[in-house]
Amino acid sequence: MVALGSDHGGYALKEAIKKHLEEKGIAYKDFGTHSEESCDYPLMAQAPCQAVLDGECELALLFCGTGIGISIAANKIKGIRAAVCSDTFSARMARAHNNANVLCLGGRVVGAGLAVELVDAFLETKFEGERHARRVGQLADLDQKR
Repeated sequence: MVALGSDHGGYALKEAIKKHLEEKGIAYKDFGTHSEESCDYPLMAQAPCQAVLDGECELALLFCGTGIGISIAANKIKGIRAAVCSDTFSARMARAHNNANVLCLGGRVVGAGLAVELVDAFLETKFEGERHARRVGQLADLDQKR
């Protein structure tokens, strides 16, 4: 299952991605927001990220106006490795090399067509492990030093 979350700036893109996930038969849980009414991205990142950490969801997709604010918020949560991506190579590498567990997209930056490609690249790519596992372990060490 995939966790979804957005602020008002990412709401429309989240809704487009929900339709895509439904078409592909991918289960998701939508943690909101549920309208374009103004809300705060740091708050909207929390529940989807916690669902990933708790094992309720395997990965999360977060959306705000640029993808940047919600990624900063997500990366403040211990154990989360969130990546903002606007090209498929980066979306694949975020999973393959960084074992990112959250993809962040900007509703005012990325169109729905590209967003679908980014989500597919992210969800379909597996972590390669090996030398990358050492580096991801070093990221976990940084989390412990907070």
